[in-house]
Amino acid sequence: MPPAPRTTADRLHSAAIHLLRRLRTTDVETGLTAPRASVLSVLVFGGPATLTALARVEQVRPPTMTRLIGQLEREGLVRRTADPSDRRLRWIHPTPRGRRLLHQGRRLRVGSLQAGIDRLSSSQQRNLERALPVLESLASPPSS
Repeated sequence: MPPAPRTTADRLHSAAIHLLRRLRTTDVETGLTAPRASVLSVLVFGGPATLTALARVEQVRPPTMTRLIGQLEREGLVRRTADPSDRRLRWIHPTPRGRRLLHQGRRLRVGSLQAGIDRLSSSQQRNLERALPVLESLASPPSS
């Protein structure tokens, strides 16, 4: 009989948190904090966004996002542009330097994950590969 969904959810939650903590150790090499890396990731992989949209996606208040964007802007990782149809609206774009840094961080994280996967047995690697579609569906937003 399979374990109760609550037990599986609890174990998955714990494993995800511990895995992300372990991967964050590679972020030290990029100099990005977790919140700044997350915002930059949204912009690099999702495209330009407004401050309000970024705050909503990152689940923070607009003043917090304003500070994060200010830090990223001072470091030359993002830039703001005015909307051509509404000059009050500002779009935030990753700079080429921001893209490079984010991709470097991703390579480091993927490399760290790969090293861990390389230590698994062939059977464990196959099980992990088979579980990926299920994990990916859990990570997707619920359809309405």
